[in-house]
Amino acid sequence: MPQPLYHLLAFLVSALVVLWATPVVKKLGLKSGRFDKPGGRKIHQRPMVRLGGVAIFLGTLAALLVVWWTGGFGILPPNKEYEVWGVTIGGLAFFLIGLADDLFGLSPFTRLIVQAIVAGLAWAAGVQIDFLTVPGAGLFTLPDWISLPITIIWLVGMANAINWIDGLDGLAAGVSGIAAVVMLVVCLFMKQPAAALIAAALAGGCLGFLRYNFNPAQIFMGDGGAYFMGFTLAGIGVIGLVKGVTTVAITAAVVLPYVILAVPILDMSAVILARLRRGSSPFKADKRHLHHRLLKAGLSQRLAVLFIYSLTLWAGTLALAVTGMPSGLGYAIGATVLLSFTSWQVWKTSRQSQA
Repeated sequence: MPQPLYHLLAFLVSALVVLWATPVVKKLGLKSGRFDKPGGRKIHQRPMVRLGGVAIFLGTLAALLVVWWTGGFGILPPNKEYEVWGVTIGGLAFFLIGLADDLFGLSPFTRLIVQAIVAGLAWAAGVQIDFLTVPGAGLFTLPDWISLPITIIWLVGMANAINWIDGLDGLAAGVSGIAAVVMLVVCLFMKQPAAALIAAALAGGCLGFLRYNFNPAQIFMGDGGAYFMGFTLAGIGVIGLVKGVTTVAITAAVVLPYVILAVPILDMSAVILARLRRGSSPFKADKRHLHHRLLKAGLSQRLAVLFIYSLTLWAGTLALAVTGMPSGLGYAIGATVLLSFTSWQVWKTSRQSQA
């Protein structure tokens, strides 16, 4: 089978499994009483099952197993095989951490420690940030004692960043799905087919889940789904983009994951800085995220989510342009037009709500 067909197979299998499994997970969640009640910081108005991440995980895993069984991963060199397993097994571990939190409730400190341990094991398997770009100073190769903590911060930070934006119907799944599609395209362009297969499977799972999660949502993904998606995106960014330096200048490759995932990164960074300035714990929940601010400005859930989608897509097309991909600049211009339109809709709606 031609290699591109394996990526299409991974996407379709993941999406179909999620479309089938999500109603089953919802039914089981309602029967077992595993649902989230409204109130406090919650936007929803009725009890919602928070186990949708189970379906996303099952879809992604099923897709990768089908591709592996049909020979889609080919014969990988040992270092690449370790990297792929590092991302796959690390995603499983992060999913289980989130699932345990969904079912039993874990303290922030416990979650953080276990996540750091798993990220450290992924680093040992080869999921490593080996280079760092310092503005004005150039590119540096990192020794292990620096590479390890930076990789842990990246993997753990992205898992939590995706979890933090999971505050509106369809927001985290859509942002992750868009980012995964962009990573799929960039990985293929950079001749990283194994990482692209993981991206394709994750994209299918995320976008399939939107069938039940877009406003008005029928089910939430919970921490399990958010942690799984965040870690997997971060892992793909390391093994497929940062290390894919054969066709793209190494300096550009190093920044690609941060550009593609700029929206959750900047949202998380802004919230943490705001909390620290107020003397609060960076882990103390509040309503300072971008989606909370958009709702406060008078936007509907759908418009707020679509605006953040357009921001994510715009950032992703900037990454396409950075790689030098044919038509990359054209995609960036098109996304800029779309972002301008949604920004105008946001401005118009906020003005009308204040009138």
